[in-house]
Amino acid sequence: MSQEREPLYIQIQNHFKQLISSRQLVEDDRIPTEKELIEQFQVSRITVANALADLANEGWIYRIPGRGSYVKGIPESYIQNAGEGPFEAQQATTPKIGLIFPSIEDFFAIQMVRGIRKALKDSKYSLIIMFTYNSKELEKNAIRELRSKVDGLLIFPVDAEVYNEEIIALKMQNYPFVLLDRHLPGVETNVVLSDPLQGSILAVEHLWNEGHRNIAICSDTPMPTVTVEERIQGYNEALKRQGALINPALILTDFSIQDEPFQEDYPLYRFIKNKMATAYIALNCKLGVHIWSLARAAGLRVPEDVSIITFDNPSPMFEEFSIFTFINQKEEQMGYEAGKVLLRLLENPAHTPKYSKIIMQPELVPLRTTGPASS
Repeated sequence: MSQEREPLYIQIQNHFKQLISSRQLVEDDRIPTEKELIEQFQVSRITVANALADLANEGWIYRIPGRGSYVKGIPESYIQNAGEGPFEAQQATTPKIGLIFPSIEDFFAIQMVRGIRKALKDSKYSLIIMFTYNSKELEKNAIRELRSKVDGLLIFPVDAEVYNEEIIALKMQNYPFVLLDRHLPGVETNVVLSDPLQGSILAVEHLWNEGHRNIAICSDTPMPTVTVEERIQGYNEALKRQGALINPALILTDFSIQDEPFQEDYPLYRFIKNKMATAYIALNCKLGVHIWSLARAAGLRVPEDVSIITFDNPSPMFEEFSIFTFINQKEEQMGYEAGKVLLRLLENPAHTPKYSKIIMQPELVPLRTTGPASS
């Protein structure tokens, strides 16, 4: 697996696995601190935290609270037989599965990849990852490059208004693949996703029960993508159940995230500052944190003045972001189930069962960014 196609946290893991398996680091040697690793690898704190957590879970290191991380040794599952090379050389000869993914920048993505790796753990397949950075052209190129090099594909489709014809070609050629978190309306494929309508319904019902009547739903993806459309559909359905009229002014999609410092003429900032809504549903966790920052910049308190719900947990790694009420889409289970579906396809190539469509039911996790509507 080439370095540039590995998530950064896996690169860090493999770095230490190599040092430990080659005995450059031995039992009870101290691992550099999180701060030192952040500087060494030029990554975020969440990336380092996830790398160390997985190393500890797999038995390579142990952690002492307040003191740091230390080498535990080479786990039995990785001990090589006589005459074999390093563990990575052994992996290079194994059959492969390709994962085509937008990027790995948040906990949602990390959890999904973790689920996929769990599904493949006891299989003969290793994982190759290519990133699309939400570009349809890069997605096409990734499919073309990987399809002849791997035995099957897991694809998290990019945000786009129209289908990627390369995915349709995979279907027409009966190539084994599974879509993650997004489906193609009217096109039957193997897919594992979280119910997008139900997530919005849960969010609206929670806020309505807290007394909110001006509830905004926000997306920083102005394209009418399937995911955005279905979540807004769920929002509309939930309001109709309450007998409320749909206010188009509270459906916010015509903006992009603006970095600090916030300009006074930034439309979303003005909207929040003028208290046009008492509650916000953010369709991704990065946007939820952005709305929280804008509210604070406008002098508003969360949740006393404004409530916020995000799709997905912004990050359990950072205390300041672990306060968010969020829609749990069960991303790790989603990745695990997708991996298992693809393994079944690969294990029975002559058998052509009906397409698997697994719909995960999301859950609302109420924490500290939602509360009663201010009077």
